[in-house]
Amino acid sequence: MRSCFDRTVHDGPVGAAGPGRAVCLRRAGWTLIEIMIVVAIVGIVMTMSIPAFSQLRRKADLRQAVADVVEVCSTARARAILGGRPVELWIRPQEKLLFVAGAAAEAEAGEPPPVSAARLPASPEDEARSGLRARLPEAVTLEMVDVNFVEFKDAELARVRFFPNGTCDELTLVLRSDRNEYRKISLEVTTALAHVETLGPR
Repeated sequence: MRSCFDRTVHDGPVGAAGPGRAVCLRRAGWTLIEIMIVVAIVGIVMTMSIPAFSQLRRKADLRQAVADVVEVCSTARARAILGGRPVELWIRPQEKLLFVAGAAAEAEAGEPPPVSAARLPASPEDEARSGLRARLPEAVTLEMVDVNFVEFKDAELARVRFFPNGTCDELTLVLRSDRNEYRKISLEVTTALAHVETLGPR
């Protein structure tokens, strides 16, 4: 806002008589039009940046999904080695859920349990503990769930065994984002370590 007011100023020395002149002093501020222009510019900039923010979020979803899968595999491997007995990683492809199911020594050579028996870790504390479970975000899908060279993408349950000697079953997962970005996660059977690879569009 700008304002003017008159003030008498003498050209001569202080106290000297003489005609004065009126001056207009202006106070700095914003007018309504200036504020509206600034708001319009900010709105345009924000509108133009929305696609970029959306792409960053989707990329972050895929990166986080890969990190979560690698972490849950590492947790299963560590538990098998430290506990001295096999540990299973259970995968529910339809729910896009992976979780450490515990020891499986008694079922090493047997058939998988009924799907109804597949459940999450027993206690809420186990579920909340980092590295015991991973759920893929909505923007990421499972394109491949291969265990010991058998495809489980359309199955209700897949089981991957980790052994005390640091080995594991063969596992290959392919994740796809809604922007058709692919990541392949595979376990090295002799070390049970996860390897991540970027795949081109299919």
